[in-house]
Amino acid sequence: MRNSLLINGVLIDWNKIGRDSYLRGITAISGVDEISLKKPITFFVGENGSGKSTLLEAIAIAYGFNPEGGTRNYAFSTYDSHSELCNAIRLKRGVRRAGYGYFLRAESFYNVATKEMDYADGDHPSLRFHERSHGESFLTLAQNSFKPNGIYLLDEPEAALSPQRQLTLLMEIDRCAKEGSQFIIVTHSPILLGMPGAEILSFDDGAVHPCAYEETDSYQVTSMFINHRDLILKRLLEE
Repeated sequence: MRNSLLINGVLIDWNKIGRDSYLRGITAISGVDEISLKKPITFFVGENGSGKSTLLEAIAIAYGFNPEGGTRNYAFSTYDSHSELCNAIRLKRGVRRAGYGYFLRAESFYNVATKEMDYADGDHPSLRFHERSHGESFLTLAQNSFKPNGIYLLDEPEAALSPQRQLTLLMEIDRCAKEGSQFIIVTHSPILLGMPGAEILSFDDGAVHPCAYEETDSYQVTSMFINHRDLILKRLLEE
């Protein structure tokens, strides 16, 4: 299976990162020279600030995507905030080449949606994301942009989606992965993380490591809250 992946792994050359860089303080990745990818769908999970979005952003830029998102044809900058990590990593690419791709960042999607209208022409009409709700825009993007043999990097795609729409997105990801595409996804969604056969890499506990679905905080906290809601709320709100 790994031989068929578009990206097999990520190599990090720490000699290209400044000694005073904040990246050296991100425990999960600071001592890592290589991260292997083994499945068509890989999830990055972990607490806020654990480095998962920072690494995804660096992978996206190294692959040729615009830091704020979009396809590889997008070239604009609203605010230059990406880290220097992208200059220090090298992607271990598979023998295949992606025919398409997309980098989705929930936090900067408004800017990408605006540029999508600017880039539209007769052959590529605008999907008019701004005329849809945030959640509808995300699903429209998935349904129109997820294609076979593509590379898709998604940073918290569940941010605008209801639980039901997250299930729809899960089906779109599964469909596209079965058609030869690869996904690397940062998420806190216990719904998306339930994808059968996906690899989950946790950035918690000081190192990037494989993690079972039931071991993720997203699953454990959600399950605990649903099963013991009254007790948890009593302890949190009354004590």
